Amino acid sequence: MKNLLDLVRVAAAGLTARKVRTFLILLGPILGVGAIVSAIGINESSKGYLKEQLQELGTDLIVANAQDSIGGFGQNPRIPEDAISRVARLPDVVSVTGTFQISNIVTLPFEDAEDYYRAFPVPVIATGLNLPKTMEVPMVSGRFLNEFDSNNAARVAVIGRDLADEYGYLRGESRTISLNGVDYGIVGVLDWVLLEPSMDSAVFITFPTAENDWEIENQDPSRLYVRAPTNTQQVAEEIPTVVSLGGPEGARTSVPTDLLNAESQVDESLNNLTKLMGGLALIVGGVGIANVMSISVIQRSSEIGIRRALGHTRSTIGIQFLFEALVVGILGGFLGALAGAGVVWLTAWTRGYVMVLSVPALIGWGSVSVGVAVVAGLYPSLKAARLEPLETLRLG
Repeated sequence: MKNLLDLVRVAAAGLTARKVRTFLILLGPILGVGAIVSAIGINESSKGYLKEQLQELGTDLIVANAQDSIGGFGQNPRIPEDAISRVARLPDVVSVTGTFQISNIVTLPFEDAEDYYRAFPVPVIATGLNLPKTMEVPMVSGRFLNEFDSNNAARVAVIGRDLADEYGYLRGESRTISLNGVDYGIVGVLDWVLLEPSMDSAVFITFPTAENDWEIENQDPSRLYVRAPTNTQQVAEEIPTVVSLGGPEGARTSVPTDLLNAESQVDESLNNLTKLMGGLALIVGGVGIANVMSISVIQRSSEIGIRRALGHTRSTIGIQFLFEALVVGILGGFLGALAGAGVVWLTAWTRGYVMVLSVPALIGWGSVSVGVAVVAGLYPSLKAARLEPLETLRLG
């Protein structure tokens, strides 16, 4: 036990005697482990964030876009209005909303902004009355369009949250906007629509209002939003047939969260590349450890010679240097894991991710650092153990 304590004290003295050298030896394991932990941790945290989004948004929204086989061959193919009720009768559907984006309308919060909003037009969308229910999005202010607005073709509008911020709209404010010179009263602000970001900067009006004021010919939508909590994929496959009544396919369906779901899957090739690059950094660090410790053996040759002359065996000298390499590996792995975890936390905090960090992975990569350091320290340890007292006089 006494010999072990003496060995630990001598090894600790060797590492602390030249702090700059020890720091340079530590850099390899720190950078290698830190790079692996941070890269994989950020990837996992991003995946966790996407999973949280999926949980929040749900995976049961279907978007059906009209195709040219129904409604003619123009630039704005349409879905028959009565198809909405047919889709709504599907067993697993709880809500359906049709929309149609009206073109060539300049929306102005005030007259002086005409040049800007002609260059950057605001989307104007004719919509069904249950859009918030279908999209599962609340109102930030006021109310959504209702049956009174629809029955009377009232000139009222709801705007998206981003557009409300852009217009400087205040909660509860009596405000009008101009659509091609026609004034509409704002009755509400719709919250952010994560699955359809374009709606955040849009103006919503009823179909009858759009038909009366902008001559859209009929109230056929060009897009359907369908909420089906169960059997979502099956419903998505059935919608084109229901829309076209078994004729040529008249709608193209998609599930927006499928893309998020695909993104949420861990990219194994990226993870493998990250591990490879981190492993290379550890190997380079190991070469650095071997190189610096080999130089250290020459620099400390006088110390080795004196200890050999005092009766220390070759194995004692070799174990001392191997123990120093072990300490470097443990300390470097710990600091590298700590640094990597810090980078993951900072990234998750700044980007709003859900921080995901595997403790077993931290321990595992720290252990790899220890292994690399020990292997790298074998050669310098053997070199130190083989030195004869007389040879140290020549080196020292």
